[in-house]
Formats: sequence, structure tokens, C-alpha cells
Amino acid sequence: MPDTAAPRLIAIGETMALVAPTRPEPLATTQDVRLLIGGAESNVAIHAAQLGIPAAWVSAVGDDALGVRVRDEVASHGVDVRWVTTDAHAPTGVYFKDPGRGVLYYRRGSAASAMTPDTVAAVPLEQTDLVHASGITPALSSGCAALIDSVFDRVAGGTGILSFDVNHRAALWQPGAAAPALLAFARRADVVFVGLDEADGLWGTTDADAVRALLPEPALLVVKDGDIGATEYARDHGTDVRTFVPAIRTEVVEAVGAGDAFAAGYLAAHLNGSTAVERLLAGHRRAHLVLQSTGDLLPDETPLTPADETPHTA
Repeated sequence: MPDTAAPRLIAIGETMALVAPTRPEPLATTQDVRLLIGGAESNVAIHAAQLGIPAAWVSAVGDDALGVRVRDEVASHGVDVRWVTTDAHAPTGVYFKDPGRGVLYYRRGSAASAMTPDTVAAVPLEQTDLVHASGITPALSSGCAALIDSVFDRVAGGTGILSFDVNHRAALWQPGAAAPALLAFARRADVVFVGLDEADGLWGTTDADAVRALLPEPALLVVKDGDIGATEYARDHGTDVRTFVPAIRTEVVEAVGAGDAFAAGYLAAHLNGSTAVERLLAGHRRAHLVLQSTGDLLPDETPLTPADETPHTA
């Protein structure tokens, strides 16, 4: 991508080195691991690029071998990394996947946690079609919270839209801080993704309609309900249009990263002018592929299994 080109999608947030078992087996006993990368926002950028959307990733990495690896790996997927900075005083974060048991993070004091609004000063947030952020970044530090606040303000003053994945990571937040902070960010976004389980844990909303009642502001709200499906609420001339599309039946190897894949599939379809049903199905299709892997990313496309239920609006 030429340096003068403004990418259609800009994603902002931390990416870490990722250690994952080569096969879907416990980290404690596996004898074979892979060194990969993983980060919610760069995952979205990579998936979007693979789907034909010019995308950039903005972040900071340490001045170390892992930082070089992270930046080069993201770039190798066709993502613009010109706004990724290198911090000589802080390391690149690392995390480990333990299939079926979650993840182990080693990110405290990382280069990305030192980001501030200055990190995005030269990034053309007002000129791009879509900026994507998540609830992970403001939990990393006060500087990162200020960064996301400034991103929201700048996008609101531009011509594009702001996409926000709630992505609640309880271990990153002080007790009681996540619920009001994430609600406030979600209410300022144009497109919001939230899992029904995390919405229940954060705000006590037990169904998709209750989430929409709590979040009437976003023009597009997507409430994901695991292997059941996803519901979109779209504001159309003052009326809310509700669309549900069932998930694709999948034998799950590892769930981490599937939400990012869903968001990317959905956003790519949205940028291409697709309908609500097409947007949700595109998200499910991308998530379906990632759910069958121990990594967050897809080296190659594989055949898709079609959903076996009829989507509908209400």
C-alpha cells in the first residue's frame, strides 16, 4: 500500500507474541508448541485484509526480537504497519494458549501499555472509513484509556465510523471499574460487538433485547450468543430492525480469537455494502474457520460449512 493511501480500516490495540500447542492439547503436557502472534485489534485488521479490505494496525512493540516478529508477521498478511512504534524501554507482551483452559498473559509493563494519545497523533483517523478498537486497550493503563477516549473524539469529528468490541477481560480491570467504563465507550460507538455472556456479567442483561435497551445509541449493535447465533440491531429511519442469524455448527478446537474473526467478517461485509443477514453470516463464516484452529489467524482459506437454519428479521 502506498504511504499516501488512507486504509479503509484502522485497528488500534496491543498485539503480543503467542505461544500455543501445535495440537489441541493441554499446555502443561504438550511437547510441541508454535510461536505465533495474537491481539484482538490486529486480528481484526489481518482478517479484514485477507477479505480484501485495505487495513492498518496501530500499536507499540518493544525493541526486541518478539517486537520485530509481531510487526513483521502482521505486515506479512498485507496489513499496513507504518504507524506501529518501537519502545526501547519496554518489552513486547507475551501470552500462552492452553486449549480448553483459557490463556495466560504476561503483558504488564509492555510497550503497548505505555501508549497515549500521542501514539495516534499522525494517524488519519478522521479520513478512514472505519476505526476499530476494543475494551481491552483502556484497561491496560490510564494512558491507554486516554488514547481510546481521544480516538473516539477524533472519529466522531471525521467522516468514518467507530467500531467497538466490548471484549471484557476481567483480570485487566480494577474491581467495579469495567462495567461503567465499557458501557460509556459502547454508547459512543457507531458499531458495537458484545457477547451475551459478557453483557450479563457486566450489566446484568440476560437477553439480546435487554442489551439493546441498555445500548440504544449505536447505529449497529451485534449481540453474540456463542454457538446459538448473533443478533443485529440496526437503526433505520428511527426504527430498530432486529436480525438474527444462527451460528454455523462447528467442532470447536479453541474459542479464543473467534470473536475477532467474527467482527472482521462482519465489518468487511458492512464496508462492502452487504445486508444485515449477509453481514452476520460473514461474521459466522470467519469465526467458524478460527474455531477449528489453535491459532487466532488463518494461513489459508478452507471450505465453509453453510448454516443450517433460516435467518430472519423481527
